Amino acid sequence: MSTFRNDLQLPPAFALDYEALLSNPSAESVTDLSLFLRKDLPSKWCELYTFAVGRPTNIIRFQHRTFEYSYDLYSGIGAMGEVPYDQTVEDRVVAVFGTSADPEESQTGRHGRSWLGEQNDLIGANRDKGHFIARCIGGGFNLNVFSQDRHLNRGWSSQGKTYREMERHCQDHPGTFCFSRPIYADGSSVPRWIEFGILKKDESLWVEVFDNLPQF
Repeated sequence: MSTFRNDLQLPPAFALDYEALLSNPSAESVTDLSLFLRKDLPSKWCELYTFAVGRPTNIIRFQHRTFEYSYDLYSGIGAMGEVPYDQTVEDRVVAVFGTSADPEESQTGRHGRSWLGEQNDLIGANRDKGHFIARCIGGGFNLNVFSQDRHLNRGWSSQGKTYREMERHCQDHPGTFCFSRPIYADGSSVPRWIEFGILKKDESLWVEVFDNLPQF
């Protein structure tokens, strides 16, 4: 079991040591590594997220088809008066994980409105309505949508080519365990980085970090 990364490294406060996780005796002894990752990763991601934001969180988990979402519904505790209202803090996805699947028939070829609005509304000319989990591998709409760098989303940059290669791998191998973890540098719902990971059939974990706000 091994882990692959590109040259882009996350700040220590956000980084998870996947090598150490996979070398843990409890991981090495399991017969189904994907089950181990499903059980272990969500709590570690949430711990890192909560520590990094340094404020109260309201993380909920829910399932959509073959993927599970962890979501910080911060507005929920604001509405209850448990924390002061802060307009700079948005509700946002903490992580998505699951197994690749065929797209929903109702989504095929669909490009309707989402909470981000129509293309180029609010998100800017160099941004796309990206998906944490691509529609072609079973990702849904609404909370699965985020403001993504266009060159990354469309495979135009070197990082974008790698990003698309990983999505194609999941599409070509249905049932592949994969995850998307957005990393935020402020209170908005726009990730500064995206960490995408795939568990390959040989039980190697392919993890890459992508810059979602590149400085051209």
